[in-house]
Amino acid sequence: MSLNLELIVLGFLIIWVIILSVSLFRSVSHYNRLTKGVINKGLGSILENIIKDLNKAKKDISYLKEYCDTIQKEGVLHIQKVGLLRFNPFKDTGGNQSFILAIVDGEDTGIIISGLYSRSGTRWYAKRLLKGKAVEHELSNEEKEALKMANRTSAIKN
Repeated sequence: MSLNLELIVLGFLIIWVIILSVSLFRSVSHYNRLTKGVINKGLGSILENIIKDLNKAKKDISYLKEYCDTIQKEGVLHIQKVGLLRFNPFKDTGGNQSFILAIVDGEDTGIIISGLYSRSGTRWYAKRLLKGKAVEHELSNEEKEALKMANRTSAIKN
């Protein structure tokens, strides 16, 4: 009976050694795959290099986020909306040869240029806008319409 017990224990130990050997072989192969192409470096130095690269990547991403935020804030100040309205201001001339051009940024600050065509010539006018309101002169109905057109074209893009 003690012989049977010894054989069972021996069989169990052999199975245990086989399981441990397979696990060790898998670990060594995984380690070799991780360090493939690296000469005379241990896993510690490889992991340190990975951590350095990760920290550098985090700093780069942080810089890019700040840079994108700056570009987005400054982008509001660039021309973003343009509205063009052609019309006939005088009854004695034919066609819509006069026009109003609204050029504004993201905060509706910019200019409105009016070109009024008549038989005696074309007259040009310009008005400054600050946040959608005329600075020195009131806007005509046509100029207000050109500004609305500029805002509608911006809404279509977004």
